[in-house]
Amino acid sequence: MSKQVKSTLVKIFAALALAFACVAVAQTFANDSTSQNVQAAKKNKMSKKEKAAKRWIAMRESGGSYTARNGSCYGKYQLSIGYLHGDLSPKNQERTADRYVYGRYGSWVNAKRFWLAHNWY
Repeated sequence: MSKQVKSTLVKIFAALALAFACVAVAQTFANDSTSQNVQAAKKNKMSKKEKAAKRWIAMRESGGSYTARNGSCYGKYQLSIGYLHGDLSPKNQERTADRYVYGRYGSWVNAKRFWLAHNWY
């Protein structure tokens, strides 16, 4: 193999390693932010607006029932049953719904805004 080919391969591998490192750092920051939001929700430190938006979505999705079913969606927040990983308990539904909403929308208020515009969240 020529020196030029080796040099090109080394540059490609270095660029890939740098790209993977950047993705890993970005994911870490995103996960930390989502994790902090979920931790705050667990400790019931949600604002009144957040709690009201969460309650509003639950009522629209299931009438507040932890056992509501609609196709492949289940529970109070009508989550895809795969998200619950076989644990249909209210505690897991709450935890999973918070993780989903904070990861996708950043807040329950934003999720409600999306719901109002699209009739789903």
